[in-house]
Amino acid sequence: RNRRSVERRRAVRFSSAYRFGKYIQGFCFAFCRVGTLKGRSMLVCGLDEAGRGPLAGPVTAGAVFLNDDFPVALLNDSKKLSAKKREALEVLIKEQALAWAVASVDEKEIDRINILQASLAAMKQAFERALQKLPDEKRRCVEIECIADGLFCPDIASEYELCAGMYPISVHCSARVRADSCVPSVMAASILAKTERDRIMCDYARLYPRYGYERHKGYPTAEHRKICRSLGPSPIQRMTFSY
Repeated sequence: RNRRSVERRRAVRFSSAYRFGKYIQGFCFAFCRVGTLKGRSMLVCGLDEAGRGPLAGPVTAGAVFLNDDFPVALLNDSKKLSAKKREALEVLIKEQALAWAVASVDEKEIDRINILQASLAAMKQAFERALQKLPDEKRRCVEIECIADGLFCPDIASEYELCAGMYPISVHCSARVRADSCVPSVMAASILAKTERDRIMCDYARLYPRYGYERHKGYPTAEHRKICRSLGPSPIQRMTFSY
C-alpha cells in the first residue's frame, strides 16, 4: 500500500511538472521569438475562434499581437475563465496589446462553406484587421509568426510573403493543438473571440427572445434543442447543423 501511495505521489508530481513544462514551452515559443530572428525583426500573432459547436449564430475569431511587457500570468484559455473574468481581461487586452482585432462569419456563410472553412476565414479576417492596427514602426518588420489554436490554420502566408513597406515581407502561420492553454497571444485571442461572440448572441436574444440565446449562446444544450423543435429554426439557425 505504501509503495502504491509513493508511486501515486510521483505520478502527480510528474503530471504537474509536465503541465508546467508545456506552459513554459509555449511561453518561450511566443515570446523568445519576438524581437529578432537572425538579426531580423519578428512579431507573433495569436489566432483563435469561438463558436464552432453552436447550432445558431456566427463563428467569431480573434487575433492578438502582445507587447513584451503584457502581464501574461493573468491569461488562460477562455473556456476556463468565468464570464466576469473574461470581460475584465478583454478590457486589459484591448488597452495594452500591441494590436488586436475580431471578425465574424455568419450562419449563412457557415452553411455555404462549412464550419471549418468559416472558422479559418474568420481567423484570416481578424489577422488582416490586426495587421493594419500595428504601429507604423512595427508594420515594416520582416517576419510575423501566426499561431492558430487547433489542427488547421488559415492560408495567409502567401498573401503577404512578398509585400514590402506597409506589410511584412514574410508571414508564416502554423497550427498548434491546445495553443489556447499555453501560448499567451493565443489565450488573448481566445478571450476576445469568446467575449465578442457572447455579446453578439446577447444582441440576438433581444431580437429573438423566445430562443433564450442569452443563456445558451446557441450551443446545443437540451434547452436549445427543445426550443428549436417547438418553435422551429430561428432566423440565425445553422441549417446544416442538426437540432
